[in-house]
Amino acid sequence: MELKATSLGKHLAQHPYNRVKLLSAGVEVKGDRHEYLIPFNQLVAINIKRGLVWGELEFVLPEDKVVRLHGTEWGETQRFYRQLETLWQTWSVEMSEVAALVLSEQYADITRRTLQEKWFKRSDMEALQQNVRAAFAALPLPLARLEEFDNCREAWLSCKAWLEQGDMRREERNAEYTDRMLEKYADFFQRVESSPLNPSQARAVVNGEDSLLVLAGAGSGKTSVLVARAGWLLQRGEATEDQILLLAFGRQAAQEMDQRIAERLHTDAITARTFHALALHIIQQGGRKSPRISELESDTAARHQLLIESWRQQCREKKAQAKGWREWLSEELEWDVPEGEYWQNERLAKRLASRLDRWLGLMRMHGGSQVEMIAACPEEVRDLFSKRVKLMAPLLKTWKSTLKAEEAVDFSGLIHQAINVLEKGRFISPWKHILVDEFQDISPQRAALLTALRRQNSHASLYAVGDDWQAIYRFSGAEMALTTAFAHHFGEGDRCALDTTYRFNDRIGEIANNFIQQNPGQLAKPLNSLSKGDKKSVTLLADEQLDNLLDKLSGYAKPEQRILVLARYHHLRPPSLEKAATRWPKLNIDFMTIHASKGQQADYVIVLGLQQGKDGFPAAARESVMEQALLPQPEAYPDAEERRLLYVAMTRARHRVWLLFNKKEPSDFVDILRRLGVPTASRP
Repeated sequence: MELKATSLGKHLAQHPYNRVKLLSAGVEVKGDRHEYLIPFNQLVAINIKRGLVWGELEFVLPEDKVVRLHGTEWGETQRFYRQLETLWQTWSVEMSEVAALVLSEQYADITRRTLQEKWFKRSDMEALQQNVRAAFAALPLPLARLEEFDNCREAWLSCKAWLEQGDMRREERNAEYTDRMLEKYADFFQRVESSPLNPSQARAVVNGEDSLLVLAGAGSGKTSVLVARAGWLLQRGEATEDQILLLAFGRQAAQEMDQRIAERLHTDAITARTFHALALHIIQQGGRKSPRISELESDTAARHQLLIESWRQQCREKKAQAKGWREWLSEELEWDVPEGEYWQNERLAKRLASRLDRWLGLMRMHGGSQVEMIAACPEEVRDLFSKRVKLMAPLLKTWKSTLKAEEAVDFSGLIHQAINVLEKGRFISPWKHILVDEFQDISPQRAALLTALRRQNSHASLYAVGDDWQAIYRFSGAEMALTTAFAHHFGEGDRCALDTTYRFNDRIGEIANNFIQQNPGQLAKPLNSLSKGDKKSVTLLADEQLDNLLDKLSGYAKPEQRILVLARYHHLRPPSLEKAATRWPKLNIDFMTIHASKGQQADYVIVLGLQQGKDGFPAAARESVMEQALLPQPEAYPDAEERRLLYVAMTRARHRVWLLFNKKEPSDFVDILRRLGVPTASRP
């Protein structure tokens, strides 16, 4: 059957199409220059309209596209429409049976997937949605028509919702699953650690996303969650002991984790490793030769001595080197450099040793040639950095020669070798689950090792526990953006927070949390305390009152209660502590830098040095060009890392914190703390 526009209608309409032909399962619309074949499986609606004289047919396609035929005789238009409508609806009912079968099968598959007793991961959702899209593409009816049919409607709307509301549906489903697991395995969460896990800890343990960052403030039980996660994987049969990799940032932390695993999980088959131990294992398994780590890496004094001797030799033998180093130390670092053979000055050498160690470590961590380092440097400091690299080059050469003579490697070289082994496919990773503690301390080099390991085993999940509020090791190469932009670097995943601290009271928590969160770059997270404190839990006190404070503490602090005295730098150890053994023999006093106090806790904490100046806190020292070129870019927020350092210091205390400041030149932090409600005491 065919419908044509009248001659006059065709002339007046001036439309591309002037006739339509009915096919077995579609229509063909034609004009003098155009034609359009519309199968029924692309037809959403057919509309008939009457103008003043002529008829009009309108064929509606997906995405609101419309094909129109104008200028047809009205009676013929009606007859054609009735026949077309009957044929189209008969076809549609028949096709709806096919569509209903496809949709019901898809709905059953969704139900099966979502009812499985396991965490519904983003990758699971992606697979589900991919199947739904494939099913929709296989339907004989346009998607816009499916709601018309009773046999399709319910399954269609359900499948469609999983496409349009995927994240919400996944979160709802995982919340229900978590609640079931917490109820079903209540005994596990009660006994897996020395004290029962709280709800936020238990939920973090159950979360089974491929990439998960657990944000955990000071004293909130980060390591407990990590150990419990390993236990959960074993409990649920999701992994065997040899499929779990636990990573810590230091040998002592790894040993402590091993001890906790043995005590809580009753197994010694899971061993925590440092990143360097992991790199060594990969190299040993992936090649014939097993590298030996240089003894210098574990002997700081010997390492410093080697660098200072090399530095002195360069200054002694080459006038250009001596002149260059003098300019570097006096002009850039603003140190007082003695006249003459300044390199022989013991005090200067001792002060420089740690700097040389740091700069050498950053150059080794970079791993590239000197030309590559200079090319990657920010343009504004490139020329000066090039000069600094030339001054450091002899020390780098000495270091490499010493390693070669030892037939050993350093830590940076070890990780570079391990990444190379992984990229060449010479090591097959057995680990399905990688669990990392103190993730905020990760450096780009360690992150590259993790990435290479996961690339080699694409199914390996990454479960990271850390606290961006305690990221204080940028000077050694740690990059906080790896934590704050976790999903960007390690794949889209979940993020959850532990909301309870077991260490400090609510007053310390209130001050410390408000202080750190003034920086909008820090990730917001709740951190509630189980114990109450008073307004004096955090107190500002003039630094001249230190002896009086220790006198007062000696009157009520118990011998078993620890007192931590913390300073920004080790050389700021107060003279008062030299007489502590006899004047306050019952006080349990430890002095350390704030950096060294990370992971420590005490009943009482005394923070020294809130003052302006070269040794002030926040530190006023200008960053060296070496740091500017080789370290991650600093945050724009003023004193961001120094704020985190003070946060770490305050949160070491269980009961009370005293912040000692210089009355003549108080630190900028003093006024900020006062505005947060910290009282200033005239005496202890």
